[in-house]
Amino acid sequence: MKKIPCDKKVVLFGELMMRLSTKRHERLIQAREFDVLYSGAEANLGVGLIALGVDSTMVSSVPDNAVGEACLAYMRQFKLNLDHVKRNGFRLGIYFVETGASQRPSTFLYNRKGSSITELKPGDFDWDAIFADKHWFHFTGITPALADSVAAITREACAAARKCGLTVSCDLNFRSKLWSKEKARKVMTGLMEYVDVLFTNEEEAATVFGIAARETDVRKAKLDRQGYADVAVQLREKFGLTHVSISLRGSRSATANDWSGMLYDGSQFYTSRTYAIDYIVDRVGGGDAYSAGIIYGLLTGQDLQDTVEFAAAAGCLKHSIHGDFNLVSFEEIQALVGGDGSGRIQR
Repeated sequence: MKKIPCDKKVVLFGELMMRLSTKRHERLIQAREFDVLYSGAEANLGVGLIALGVDSTMVSSVPDNAVGEACLAYMRQFKLNLDHVKRNGFRLGIYFVETGASQRPSTFLYNRKGSSITELKPGDFDWDAIFADKHWFHFTGITPALADSVAAITREACAAARKCGLTVSCDLNFRSKLWSKEKARKVMTGLMEYVDVLFTNEEEAATVFGIAARETDVRKAKLDRQGYADVAVQLREKFGLTHVSISLRGSRSATANDWSGMLYDGSQFYTSRTYAIDYIVDRVGGGDAYSAGIIYGLLTGQDLQDTVEFAAAAGCLKHSIHGDFNLVSFEEIQALVGGDGSGRIQR
C-alpha cells in the first residue's frame, strides 16, 4: 500500500472509559493493584487513524471532574480531536479486564451504568456543525447498547451524517453484557438504513442478524472463508451496503490465535493472508485497528487487496501492544505486509 496524505476527516461517536486491568495475568480476586488506561471502541479506531495521518474527531461526554480530565489528558497525547466532548454528569464508565492465558479466556466486567454519556439526550449535539467539512462518520454497536437515549442520539447522528453527505460506517461489536441479542437486532436493524460500510467479525453477524457462516467453529479455529463470503453477500444485499468487511479470528487458546480479514465491495472478495499469532500481549482493540486500516484504504482510494492486507497486518500488530490503542506506524504495518514478521530487534 502507498502512504498517501489524507485530507479527509473522520468523526466518531461513542463512550470514553477507564480501563482497569489486572497485572501478571491475575484473576480479579487476586488483584491488589490495577493498570489504569483510558479507551473506548471508537477512540481506539480514531487513534489508529491518526497514526496513519487521518484527522479524527471524537464526540462523547466525560464527567466534569478530575477523572474526566484525566481521561481527556490521556487522549490528548495521541492527538485525538476532543473539541466536541461534553463535560456532563459525575461518572466515567469503567471496565475491568482480567487477562487470560493459555486455555483460560480473558474476561470483562463492566461498571458503566449511569455514566456520563448515558445522561445525554437527543439535541445535545449540533451535528450539522460537527459534520461541516468532514467526510466519514463511524460508530459501533456498543454505543446504542448503553441506553435508549444514547441509541436515539446515535440515530440522530446517522441521519445528520447522511444528510451532510458523509460516508457512514458501523462495527457491530455485539456485547452480551450490555443488551440482549433480540434488542440488538431490533435497534441495529433500524440503524442499518444509514450505514454504507459494515464491519463485523466471525460471530456477530449470526448473533445480531441471524446470518451465519456454514462449516465454521470459531472455538476450534475452524473458519470456512466461503461461508463468510456468503455472509458478506447477504449483509450487503439486506442493507444496501457499499462494503462489508469481516475480521476472522480462529482461537487456538487465549494466547494463540489465527487472524485474517475479508473485504467485499459487491463484485469481488478480497482476503488477506492469515497470521499465526502465537503470543498475544493484548487482543483488545485488534478489531478497531483492523477497521482503521480498511477506512484508511477507502479514504485514500487504495487498491482493495492492498487495503485488506494492510488492515489485517495492523490488527495483527495490535495484539503485541498492551492497552487498547494500536501504537504503530504506517511503516511498521507495511513492513509486516511485506513479509517482515521475524520480530528481530531493530538497531
